[in-house]
Amino acid sequence: MRVFASVAILAAGTLALAAPAFAAESITGRWHTVDKRALVTIAPCGATLCGKITRLLEPPKSGVTTDVKNPNPALQKRKLVGLPILSDFVANGDKWHGKIYDPNTGKTYRSVVSAAGGGKLNVEGCVSVFCQTQVWTKAK
Repeated sequence: MRVFASVAILAAGTLALAAPAFAAESITGRWHTVDKRALVTIAPCGATLCGKITRLLEPPKSGVTTDVKNPNPALQKRKLVGLPILSDFVANGDKWHGKIYDPNTGKTYRSVVSAAGGGKLNVEGCVSVFCQTQVWTKAK
């Protein structure tokens, strides 16, 4: 009976160690967008993860640094720095699912984000079944 209990404890411990391999890798931290124009910080927001622009590395081509493309006139004067662009991200397997806001268009899309290894982050925005992926890089 003791041998069985030891094997059961060993098996449970092995499963507990293997479980994180199936969990989504953390995407928190500071990330350079694909065009390297902005720095986005991803952090917990209550029970989910969210991301906001924490620094503009290159000013927008238009020179405008507010959310002028937002369809809600009351939000068009928000500064881009501090603007939430990732929201409601929850882990699902090895990916994170939530929403992404594009201040260049003023539109919000369904999004899937996953760690790609080597300091890379796959950021996908989707409309219906059509998706576009960008690769962001970890900031040092």
